[in-house]
Amino acid sequence: MKCVALRHVAFEDLGLWEAEIAAYGYDVTYLDAGVDDLSPLATADLAIVLGGPVGVGDLDDHPVLAEEMALLEGRVARELSTLGVCLGAQLLAAALGGSVAPGRPEIGWGVLDLAPEASSTPLRHLDGAPVLHWHGDAITPPAGATVLASTLATPCQAFVYGSALGLQFHPEVDAERIEQWLIGHSGELRERRIAPGELRAQARAHGDDAAVAGVLMIREYLRGREGAGS
Repeated sequence: MKCVALRHVAFEDLGLWEAEIAAYGYDVTYLDAGVDDLSPLATADLAIVLGGPVGVGDLDDHPVLAEEMALLEGRVARELSTLGVCLGAQLLAAALGGSVAPGRPEIGWGVLDLAPEASSTPLRHLDGAPVLHWHGDAITPPAGATVLASTLATPCQAFVYGSALGLQFHPEVDAERIEQWLIGHSGELRERRIAPGELRAQARAHGDDAAVAGVLMIREYLRGREGAGS
């Protein structure tokens, strides 16, 4: 089985999820947006589109995002397992007829408010657990989607639509590697007047609990794909 993970910046990778995905028998391949041929995304058994510092509003400046959206739309039409994280979730929503607009920025660890529908999904493992939020845009989900999680600042933190699951937050992140995020996003932190030390402290306080929840979530997600073909 093939898992294709699409990266937009090198340090926003599969993180804690990669070992779990490989353990379930997937051959994991990374594609780098703007560098690699993205066509393998169309047919992979599992596709995961990861985060990055650009957004749906940047299509004119970064046309590769439009290519990604077309590939995502095609995957969902063919009922192929597709998971979007942060930017990936925003691209999924826009590709399926939803929208993305500037929202209330959230940067740091915090818990989610899970919808009742989430209790029968892999997101149940995130109940009461801290997850890393790092976004400034907000998703309006496509018609027909089910919203699974929210926060006070962001009404749609997770949604499911057919074979696709979109997560606005980062359950994959390895808090042991938070320094890469702090360096890679230093410009945004400076602009928003967020001290890197605050996020380091949060990583130390919440990283272990977040890791357990994120691993359990992806483990159940992968188990649900077993025997389903794609």
